[in-house]
Amino acid sequence: MRLRAAGLALVAVLASGLAGCGGGATPLTFDLAAVPGNARAAGSSRSIVVAEPIGLQTLEADRILVREPNGSLSFLGGGQWSDRLPRLIQTRLIQSLENSGRLRSVTRPGDKVVSDYQLVSEIREFDVAAGSREAVVDISVKMIAEGSGRVVNARVFSARIPVAAVDAGNAATALDAALGRVLTDIVRWVNSGR
Repeated sequence: MRLRAAGLALVAVLASGLAGCGGGATPLTFDLAAVPGNARAAGSSRSIVVAEPIGLQTLEADRILVREPNGSLSFLGGGQWSDRLPRLIQTRLIQSLENSGRLRSVTRPGDKVVSDYQLVSEIREFDVAAGSREAVVDISVKMIAEGSGRVVNARVFSARIPVAAVDAGNAATALDAALGRVLTDIVRWVNSGR
């Protein structure tokens, strides 16, 4: 957790230093972290291709979202993600699965690697709930057999983390922690074969 926070802090410091060079009010850029590796992992013969998650149009951006108690969504000023959110989550999910050391290969659809399963997902929620002051991450995941296209299993993974204040730095830190919990659960679920 300290490494994750240190990484976010480093990205924020670098972004704030670069902001002074352009003369404009450049928002801070934040990254999300992958789940670290497991030294005792034993390999598997399964291979998985991880598709880019889908989501509502507001989630297709690189902006941090805030959900108001009345359900309205707005972008949080002063901060942005280091990439489009779906691509960033796909990258961190691939890295987390690779870091587990339990799969033969983990690839993207465009890599043209033959795989046993495809992991498809939908970002249902990835925002700060202003009313409860929580970072909310909710991702639906399906494991699909490549040969038959049959859904082998499906599950929704969720996490909620308190946010100290609804500002860019606190929101990014809490959303990163919530995603970390979700990624940990997804990796465990994929590696359990369920």
